[in-house]
Amino acid sequence: MGLIKLTIKGISYSQTQSGAYALVLSEVEGKRTLPIIIGAFEAQSIAIALEKEIKPPRPLTHDLFKTFADRYNIKIKQVIIHKLVDGVFFSSLLCERDGEEEVIDTRTSDAIALAVRFQAPIFTYENILDKAGIYLKIDEDLSDIIEEGDDEFELALDTDENTFSDMSINELHNQLNDAVVNEDYELAAKIRDEISKRS
Repeated sequence: MGLIKLTIKGISYSQTQSGAYALVLSEVEGKRTLPIIIGAFEAQSIAIALEKEIKPPRPLTHDLFKTFADRYNIKIKQVIIHKLVDGVFFSSLLCERDGEEEVIDTRTSDAIALAVRFQAPIFTYENILDKAGIYLKIDEDLSDIIEEGDDEFELALDTDENTFSDMSINELHNQLNDAVVNEDYELAAKIRDEISKRS
């Protein structure tokens, strides 16, 4: 059974269900998306790894794992989402050290957080996409996907233009620094988006 390569489409959150996030993966050569429910910590960790401008003042758990692995010459070659049972995805890390490969069982959310840091490809199998995949139309965006799966979910990185539109670039940079120091990475991402729009 061939592997299908996936990429991260986005992360969303629920305003009504505390701690519930959806990680949306999409196939690289196709129109299907794969929404996966993950915890708040993992969602934050993935979002931070995707945002190059946000640097936490202290390393998160996945950053620590990356530093540890680098120190001991362990590489993550790929992540495989290999099983789906009762709505729960099971994944494996394919690791390499000194030419020897090992497969390690992991939660899918942790696997994706590490894949982003190691720049490792993410794969799944056709039967998993057949079971849990959602077809994406050309003109459909991430919010449409999430609404189809669960109308409680909304985009996590929607910007509040009214909040930031009156601020200068310097004020935005100061707000960004404060948000990172206070570990409010969701706010930091919104501010970063506003800065990017003005560049």
